[in-house]
Amino acid sequence: MTRIDTPPDREQLAYEYHTEGRSKGLQNIAEVDQVLVATIRAEVAETLSARGIEHLALPDREALTDELVARALEAHAHRCLANADDPLTLDQEAAIAAAVRAELFGLGRLEPLLADSSITDIHVVGCDQVILDIADGSKAEVEPVVGSDDELIDLIRIIGRNEGIAERRFDFAHPQLNQQLRDGSRLFAVAWVTRRPHLFIRRHRLIDVTLSDLVRLGTLSEPLADFLVSAVKARRNILVAGGMGAGKTTLLRALLAEAAPEERIVTVETDYELALDRFPERHPDLIALEAREANVEGAGMITCADLVRWAMRMAASRIAVGEVLGSEVIPMLNAMNSGAAGSMCTVHANSSADALGKLALLAIQAPEHLEIPHTYALAAQALDLVVFMATDARGRRLIQSVREVTGSDGSQMITNEIWALGSDERAARTAVSLTEAMRVACANVGYREDLR
Repeated sequence: MTRIDTPPDREQLAYEYHTEGRSKGLQNIAEVDQVLVATIRAEVAETLSARGIEHLALPDREALTDELVARALEAHAHRCLANADDPLTLDQEAAIAAAVRAELFGLGRLEPLLADSSITDIHVVGCDQVILDIADGSKAEVEPVVGSDDELIDLIRIIGRNEGIAERRFDFAHPQLNQQLRDGSRLFAVAWVTRRPHLFIRRHRLIDVTLSDLVRLGTLSEPLADFLVSAVKARRNILVAGGMGAGKTTLLRALLAEAAPEERIVTVETDYELALDRFPERHPDLIALEAREANVEGAGMITCADLVRWAMRMAASRIAVGEVLGSEVIPMLNAMNSGAAGSMCTVHANSSADALGKLALLAIQAPEHLEIPHTYALAAQALDLVVFMATDARGRRLIQSVREVTGSDGSQMITNEIWALGSDERAARTAVSLTEAMRVACANVGYREDLR
């Protein structure tokens, strides 16, 4: 692993922290006095704690913090003059203020790493190791972003308190934090079950994405994209399957981008990740729902299964479940059977054929304890297509198989693999014909298979 002192293009990076449409900070991170940042941060944090600001809304807390930081910088300037030292420049003061603000309300010294588009994943191990995954497939190690393990835990707690729609705890009783950041990245942190606290950030580089974009990236061929566009417009129910990091969420975003703007889409996720609500011009009638953990008294838990049922009461045109992990599988299949045609979800699986078996295993573990034949009968009525994604040896995320679900027979699903692994490791059209129902549905929205 190569160790580098600065990430790529570090000279262009600035301390920036965005809140309510505002942006602050103009200084290169290497020029920020981290000792001064830590001193002012501790002073401001102590004052905030003494004033008991927990009841204040986040914008009010931030405004008060700005005032306290300004006072601290003014006091520092007076000390410099009294000691005949050179005072900070305006740019340096702006950088210090942005750094303090980022550590109290944002991501501290992680901010410049998130500003670097070449970084795909960030792994922080305690206070002394930061490992980056770079877009070209390489890895790099950069300077620490915190001064101690306790400081890393404090940073994670700040993120849990400020980044989501509700505060998420991170302590001995809640040793993991799963949180979407404001730029759409996914953060996961864990402590007290490991020797050192760990923080992982997975960057979503393709948030605003369409199937045409994925064609240009080589994820799928243009003929397959045309078919999938028609399947979405024809309101076919789609299950996206694949391994971890295969690109399932990105594909789900791209598929939903083909839905008509007038449709009401309800997304259901354990943690916000799809981020469709960032594009109101594309999805003006969208409701994004996120599951909720129980509070300290053990009350208030809202599961994805609950949210899928709620979505049906919202007259959803389509329901999209970010990832089917458990008890939501049966409500999801029921929703697909009960008017929410064109719904979609993802599931972890090793092949397009295994995906349906994975749903059956989840259904057995659900509170309903649905047996495999009953699950397959329900899935056969609910699902139309299974799209499988995988990562090849070169790290490319590719669609490698598409199956049409045609029915079930006891403990077996009946499917046709209409696109299978081709010579270029992407899905290629097989000789298997579409069913008449699929052919007619797609033809009604303009798709002509005989032209492919």
